[in-house]
Amino acid sequence: MGKGNKMMGMPGNMGNMMKQVQQMQKQMQKMQEELQEREVEASAGGGAVSVKVNGKKEVLEIKISPEVVDPEDVEMLQDLIIAAVNEALRKIEDMTSNELGKLTGGINIPGLL
Repeated sequence: MGKGNKMMGMPGNMGNMMKQVQQMQKQMQKMQEELQEREVEASAGGGAVSVKVNGKKEVLEIKISPEVVDPEDVEMLQDLIIAAVNEALRKIEDMTSNELGKLTGGINIPGLL
C-alpha cells in the first residue's frame, strides 16, 4: 500500500524537476523575446550590398553601393542581394541556436526555433 500512496503524489525529485522545467521554459521565453529584438548585418560583394535582419527574420534594411548598379548586369546585383540576405538569415539562425543552446545545454528541443 505504501507504493500506491507514492504514485498518487509526486515524489520529491519529480516535483523539483517540474519546477526546474518551468523555470527553464520562462528563461527560454524571455531569451526568445530578447533575440527577436536583436539585429545582424551581412554583406556580399565585398560590401557592395549589405542587409540588416532582426531576430524575427525580417529584413530591416538593404544598402546597395551605386557602383554595383549596372543596367547591363542586373543579374549580378540580384545575386548579391540574395547572397547578403541569406547570409544575414544564417547569422540570425546561428545566434539564436547558440543563445538557446546555452539554456538547454545543447539539447535540441523540437519546435523551439
